[in-house]
Amino acid sequence: MSFIKPQWPAPANIQTLVSTRSGGISNAPYETLNLGTHVGDQPARVLGNRQILRKHLPQEPLWLNQTHSTAVSTPSSRAQSPNQPFEADAAVTNIPDEVLVIMTADCLPVLFTNANGSMIGAAHAGWRGLLEGVLEETVGAMLNLEMGSRPQDLVAWLGPAIGPESFEVGVEVLERFQSTGLHDVTQSFMPIENKPDQYLANIYQLARDRLEALGVNAIFGGDLCTVKDQERFFSYRRDGVTGRFTSLIWITQ
Repeated sequence: MSFIKPQWPAPANIQTLVSTRSGGISNAPYETLNLGTHVGDQPARVLGNRQILRKHLPQEPLWLNQTHSTAVSTPSSRAQSPNQPFEADAAVTNIPDEVLVIMTADCLPVLFTNANGSMIGAAHAGWRGLLEGVLEETVGAMLNLEMGSRPQDLVAWLGPAIGPESFEVGVEVLERFQSTGLHDVTQSFMPIENKPDQYLANIYQLARDRLEALGVNAIFGGDLCTVKDQERFFSYRRDGVTGRFTSLIWITQ
């Protein structure tokens, strides 16, 4: 089983893994390490793949039912509703060995920690989630975990997502981001020649805009394209019916 290790200045007690599509037991078009239960793969094979992943983790991940919302799963909300999967598109914790997990196949996974490694976060940031404020909600939930926390103490890593040369969108997406006043669309949306009202969107830059507006300036990653890297990543935009890979983060004891 092959993993990708995020390259970012996280404290030594912060552990991260990004699974790839290799090392599992699923058949085409989910080959082989599909971890999504909602994409049409055989449930027994997904369970087997999750068991393969589990061997590399301190405990079972806190699986989410992701719906492109801005809901954040927190230690207190999980205590009130302990049954998985949790209805949320982000999660935070300051509890050692709780494994936060985001599943994607083109949307942007964003991992967070703070300078002393006392808390972490993970967000599922497709363009809809970005627009509605999932990163703002995640950062806010992290800061609420510890008195005196500040956005400038956080470090963020942008995981594998659909890259700026592959993410074609219509003018309506540009206009919705433009209407927020947070984005310089000349940086994030490039017109496509001979395709009126069609643009190439840079989801990494859109995320950076949001994080920098919050005061989070230590931002890393954003250089792995799911569409172009067919060997390592599932991509919904490229393949349609496909699996899901995961980005995971936890605090060691």
